[in-house]
Amino acid sequence: MQLRSSSILLASRQHGETAAIARFLTREHGLVAGYVAGARGRQLRPVMIPGNFVAIDLRARSDSQLPFAKIELLESRGPWLSEPLPAAAISWVCAMTASALPERYPYPHLHDALAALLSAICQAPSARGWLPALVTYETMLLREQGYGGERPVQSADLGEVLAQFDRLERPLLRYLLADNRGDVMAARSLLRERLARMVGDISG
Repeated sequence: MQLRSSSILLASRQHGETAAIARFLTREHGLVAGYVAGARGRQLRPVMIPGNFVAIDLRARSDSQLPFAKIELLESRGPWLSEPLPAAAISWVCAMTASALPERYPYPHLHDALAALLSAICQAPSARGWLPALVTYETMLLREQGYGGERPVQSADLGEVLAQFDRLERPLLRYLLADNRGDVMAARSLLRERLARMVGDISG
């Protein structure tokens, strides 16, 4: 297996003392995993942030072997890690995507939607600018996996959009994340808490 592509880094799990196993979403090849040597070193640590856009070079001797991955940073989400709400949103959408999709099956529409969502989270002045897109993306994930899903709310009312966000939790748990509830849903719960805090600040 040999693959070169731009991608979205979705997840990184420590492997040994200095390496990591990372999961990437590419437009042409879907979700792919790779072994990144030196991932916890000074040079690569800022690159191994979920949500980052990276160029990857994957190489393996056979399709059954986990490829070795060389990566290069294209666009960083690091500056938003210090912002609680954007950081929680990036963490959730990346963890959800990494857990919900099968490997090596292309979903170009999902890739493009996630890329646009990540950009919106980082560029919009508040969650009003990206929460509808996040709800739409969750709905797209359900539909792409064959589980239908209600139409996203087309409303400027933050309360209505948040209500649909809440309703989506059950089908996401049942259909996409049944085997990965722990850490993945913890990321969604943290995002929900921070959204509630934001709504409270607005109404107050």
